[in-house]
Amino acid sequence: MKHAGQDAWNATMYDTNHSFVSRFGQDLITALAPREAEHILDVGCGTGDLANKIHELGAQVIGIDASENMIQQAQHKYPQIQFAVRDATALDYHEEFDAVLSNAALHWIKPQRQALHSIYQSLKQGGRFIAEFGGKGNIKMITDEVINQYAAYGLEYDMAQFPWYFPSTGEYAALMEEVGFTVAYIQYFYRPTPLEGKDGIRNWLHMFGSGLFIGVPEDVREQMIMAVQENLGKSLFHDGKWIADYKRIRVIGIKE
Repeated sequence: MKHAGQDAWNATMYDTNHSFVSRFGQDLITALAPREAEHILDVGCGTGDLANKIHELGAQVIGIDASENMIQQAQHKYPQIQFAVRDATALDYHEEFDAVLSNAALHWIKPQRQALHSIYQSLKQGGRFIAEFGGKGNIKMITDEVINQYAAYGLEYDMAQFPWYFPSTGEYAALMEEVGFTVAYIQYFYRPTPLEGKDGIRNWLHMFGSGLFIGVPEDVREQMIMAVQENLGKSLFHDGKWIADYKRIRVIGIKE
């Protein structure tokens, strides 16, 4: 999920080479436990797979994402579900939903307090917020190697351009409480994540990591990406498969 005007998402590639995003999100549906006729908002819905699961369980779901490409793909796949292009930091819903779900999306949003406040306002009293996203140290081996390549090319990486927000559990719990949530559950865990194909790291960087290379000429960027993949081979390539160093946070918040 990216803010409008920065839509670099390839929705077809997302569905084919990176389907693990939705697959790992199935556990969130269990935690959400949607009930028939509930109104549920899926924030950062991507191409709509989890929204469709919620729909199949009988709830009324709206899927939103800042990427127009993702929303177009979701509408094509699941025309029976309502999808819309929305910025999660500026939702115009007020006490409309029994629950808000978000999978692998909130770490794209740096003004996180705004997003949480927006989600809080969208929930009915007693409503629940269930989310999973990247936590502190997520993909650190990959991003550290990218930054090493900047140095190798005599370039300086500006951390202000780092495209993600990866908080600690303490930091995020405090933020949730600040906007009004009761933190019913928060967990930090390692989830080594297999990537598709022999060019797994390279494909991952093209799909998710374009924001790491802002201002780098395309030919240099490609050389850097190939060097990153080669250098990470010993640490992240095992038994013929790339394994990304994912670290996640899962939360359940209640609007009391």
